[in-house]
Order: sequence, then C-alpha cells, then structure tokens
Amino acid sequence: MRFDTRLVHSGQRSTPGSGDIVPPVHIATTYDRFAQDPPRLFYSRGENPTREALEECLAALEDSPYCAVFSSGQAAATAALSLLSPGQRLVSSHDIYGGTYALFESLARYGIRVDYVDSTDPAELRQALVADTAMVWVETPSNPLLELTDLAEAAELARERGAVLVVDNTFASPALQRPLDLGADVSLYSTTKFIAGHADVLGGALVCRDADLHRRFVEHRTVTGGVPGGLDCYMVHRGVKTLSLRVARQTATAQALADALCASTAVCEVKYPGLRAHPQHHLVGAQMSGPGSMVSFRYLGDPEKLMARTELFACAVSLGGVRSLIECPALMTHRPVPRATRIAAGITDDLIRLSVGIEDPADLIEDLQCALEGDR
Repeated sequence: MRFDTRLVHSGQRSTPGSGDIVPPVHIATTYDRFAQDPPRLFYSRGENPTREALEECLAALEDSPYCAVFSSGQAAATAALSLLSPGQRLVSSHDIYGGTYALFESLARYGIRVDYVDSTDPAELRQALVADTAMVWVETPSNPLLELTDLAEAAELARERGAVLVVDNTFASPALQRPLDLGADVSLYSTTKFIAGHADVLGGALVCRDADLHRRFVEHRTVTGGVPGGLDCYMVHRGVKTLSLRVARQTATAQALADALCASTAVCEVKYPGLRAHPQHHLVGAQMSGPGSMVSFRYLGDPEKLMARTELFACAVSLGGVRSLIECPALMTHRPVPRATRIAAGITDDLIRLSVGIEDPADLIEDLQCALEGDR
C-alpha cells in the first residue's frame, strides 16, 4: 500500500462478528485470562489492543515492523535515553526543543555527558563523535530555528562510531520525512503534534527496525508506566488518517506566509526551509517531500504586544494542529534553557515561531500583517 492508503487502513482490523470499520476502543485495565482464546492479554500497562492498532499504523508509515507508543513525547524521549549507560556520551543538535534540553540536563546525575553541536555542519558533527559517544540526537527541522541536518550523512557518521542515531521527526512528521529510510535507527515523535493534529490528546512514539531496540523500549515503558490509555490511542489513530491532507494544506499556507513575512518592513529575518535563501534549502528536495508548516522570524517590535494583537493565531505552545498558533520561544517553549545558551544558539528574545493551521491562507496573512504593523 502507498502512504496515504496506509494512513487510513493500517491497524484497522475488522471486528469479528460485527464488521465494524472502526475498531472498538479498549479501555479495560485488565483481562480475564480464561476468556481469551488463546490467552495473550495480561494487564493494560503491558498490552492493549487499541494501542497495538495505533502502533501497527505508525510503524507502517515508515515501512517498519516496530513501533512503541507512549503517554507523551517526553515519555518517548525518556525511553530512547534509557539506552544510555553511565560513562557514555550523547551528542545532540544545539537547536532543540526546550523540554528535550531540560531532559538532557538531568542526565548528568547518571554520569552521562551531553555535548551540543551544530549538526548542520558535518565536520563539526564528525569531530564531536569521540570514542565514548553512544547516541546522536538530531532534530530536523529544528525547534525553533528550522535548521536542517543531512540525515544520510549523520547516519553514516553515527554508524562509523557505532552510535545510535535518534531523529526527532516531530516537525516534519512521516508525511514529509522518513528518517529510517535515510539511515536513522529511531524516529521519535510527539504524536500530540501533527500526527494527532487537533490539540486534544497527548502522545509519543518511537519507530525502529531493530527488534532488540523495540524490545528495550517496550520493557522500559511497561516498567516505568509511561503508557497511553486506550481512548488516547484511539484519538491519535483517528487523527492520523487526515495527516497528508492537513500537512499539504498547512505547508502551502506556510510558504505563502513566509513569502509575506519576507516583504514586511516589521521583520528582519525569516526562517523557513521553503525559502531559497534558507542555508539548507537543498535538503528539502533531498530528504523531505516539502518544507513543512513551521515558520520562525525575527520581529523588530515588542514580541508580547505582537502576540496579543493576533486574532486567528492563538498565543500558545505546541504545534501541528488545525488551528494556527504563535509563540515567542525565549519566553515560552525554550524558557528552561539558560539565557546565555539560548542566545548562543540564536534563540533571541525577538524570535517568533508560528505553527500554521488549516485556516484560509488569506485570513492568516491578513491577521499577521495587521498585528505586525501595530507598533509602527
């Protein structure tokens, strides 16, 4: 099956005896062993049919046999980091989600060192991969600067060192980029974002092709309890069916917004991979099927006043939903990152991040243009 067909059909088994085209939601916490033929389900922290259906679907989207879903993207990231042992090193993109940075900072107490590098520079990445490097962590497009890392090259460098390459693919989603096909070992998602797509359910996922990695992720989830319930899994699975439709609309609108921002005298820089001026624009065609729907820019006025003036863009964190959002990373999503670290990475107080929804493009452009001119 092709990608869009998998979105609709993967993990959608018919219910015996009823013919439901939508599988029922399993919310039971435990199972009668003697009522099962054959006995398979034990306790829902370990097994749940609705969760397994979602995992089958997400795995199929990357031509993978394995997926483990979690209660949130942070829970998924924690499970990925459980592969590391004291004395090992993690090399990460310097531009990452603030929650991921906070999670990495906690690793020091376990004797794990984290080094941050410009992963868009292969020479810098190669130099950072010293003998005790066990994991490479890449966000591409990155949050919030929308930098792109060459995944095929990063995979080759990680493989040479014997390190696991984890790619946070949340900003692209499997609709635009499939890291496993490019050599990554693990694709990480906050399914809260584009995959579920409606800002109404939390979730995370780790997709891989290695049976041992998958086993370790599932064991970690079962022991630590970072499991999503049946209803949450159902909502994520329902949302993913329209992923391609939503992302196509969002991407087209984001391109129009980026072009409009480039023409605004209230903006001094626009960061969007779909612009030819973007330093890694060539990677959009090489490893992505589109530049995505996240746009960042530097505003010459007061960011808080700007965010208060938009009517269609809600001032809120998160991203990837059907409604457009606006935020200032330094004040919101990246507040946990020390100021000096933020500024060194380019996350300054004037940086604004947009998550573009599915509203009419003309309305969004008008709303943003009116807000931008408010200080002038």
